[in-house]
Amino acid sequence: MTEKEWDSLLKIQTTGRDDSKADQYRYPYEPTPYPVLERLAGSGLIGKRNLLLDYGCGKGRVDFFLAWQRRCKCIGVDYDTRMIRTAMVNRYKAVSGIRTEFFLTAAEDYQIPDKVDRIYFFNPFSVQILHKVLARLRDSWYEWPRQIFLFVYYPSSGFISALMAQDFLEFQDEIDCTDLFEGNDDRERIMIFSTPVLIDEGLQRGFDSFRPAFI
Repeated sequence: MTEKEWDSLLKIQTTGRDDSKADQYRYPYEPTPYPVLERLAGSGLIGKRNLLLDYGCGKGRVDFFLAWQRRCKCIGVDYDTRMIRTAMVNRYKAVSGIRTEFFLTAAEDYQIPDKVDRIYFFNPFSVQILHKVLARLRDSWYEWPRQIFLFVYYPSSGFISALMAQDFLEFQDEIDCTDLFEGNDDRERIMIFSTPVLIDEGLQRGFDSFRPAFI
């Protein structure tokens, strides 16, 4: 299926690159290709019990696709007013819109909800901002210990170094996407990191039952 065919199926509009608000710290909007999202969805690491946080969500493609394909709940965060406005318009029409929510805020200022256990990045901002985001993630994990998976598509060397240096994150695996596109670009992959499992999963579910519902 083409990008437009996927958008039509999901009843959204997310195609096109937009660099009108980009600068040295916040990078242009470019939606994750649908074949990459299909491969992520097929990993088995995202399901209906998960809450995914999408940094630099743009028009919301990742959120609408995964909410539809995997039945998870999704939060999209973006600093660009126009992007969030488009995501909200999409939300009212999308087949999976009810399972999504969007917030207009800078990534480094967003307080991570304690139910978030999946996080997605597609080169949304600089390493300097990433460090601030990871500090918030560490705080959230310390407050509510749980296994959180991070999916990092098309990672830069700076992103990889920053993530590998975190003492609360472990590299787990990667999903190869080089065969999906021409050129054999070794950045065409999804790197997977996670926080350690600190307690028994059954006990974790018991803790979860005391948390306030977020979405």
